[in-house]
Amino acid sequence: MPFGLLGKKLGMTRLFDEQAGSMIPVTVIDVSGNTFLQAKTADKDGYTAVQVGFDGQKEHRMSKPALGHFNKHGSEPKRLVREFRFAADESAPDAAAAHPGAAFFSLGQWVDVIGTSKGKGFQGAVKRHGFGGLKDTHGSMMHRRTGAIGCRSTPGRVWKNQKMPGHQGDTRSTVQNRRVVQVRLDDQVVLVSGAVPGAVGSYLTIRPAKKKTMAAG
Repeated sequence: MPFGLLGKKLGMTRLFDEQAGSMIPVTVIDVSGNTFLQAKTADKDGYTAVQVGFDGQKEHRMSKPALGHFNKHGSEPKRLVREFRFAADESAPDAAAAHPGAAFFSLGQWVDVIGTSKGKGFQGAVKRHGFGGLKDTHGSMMHRRTGAIGCRSTPGRVWKNQKMPGHQGDTRSTVQNRRVVQVRLDDQVVLVSGAVPGAVGSYLTIRPAKKKTMAAG
């Protein structure tokens, strides 16, 4: 099934593989509270999808239309609502059924994690793009500056997509092929290998990997 889980990043830790004798850095993701809200159909909505809500919210913080939507579908208000689309020949899960939560993923499964990267504000070209910088000696005064960006009269302009100083981070980012190292059903958390985008407490979307489908041995 193409849909996934919504979660919240709790932080990173490490696990030890006794058989391989190695340490595995993992990210802990809280996936408790995933709820099916609505099933979209091609006949009624023009496409097939399932709407999922995550992380409870106080009623007085919701707008009346949003609160009415949650009440209509028998759910408490949610901070985050996302849709997972299906192909035309696939059917969405029953919105009235219980969401599988952490049990949706199995041990060793490969997943992609989508989040919003940490915002780093306005940064120069050295930090933002890895420029090497100019001379550090003999009165250069151009140590971490960009340097020339044009080419005199021809073409007489700055090329599109020229790497420049500017705002860094705070963008949608996807990391692929993270392995599910542990699934803790009692705590409703999923531990995936490596780092994922975002700060602690940020929202994430976890979906089955698109480029790597074979389970780890």
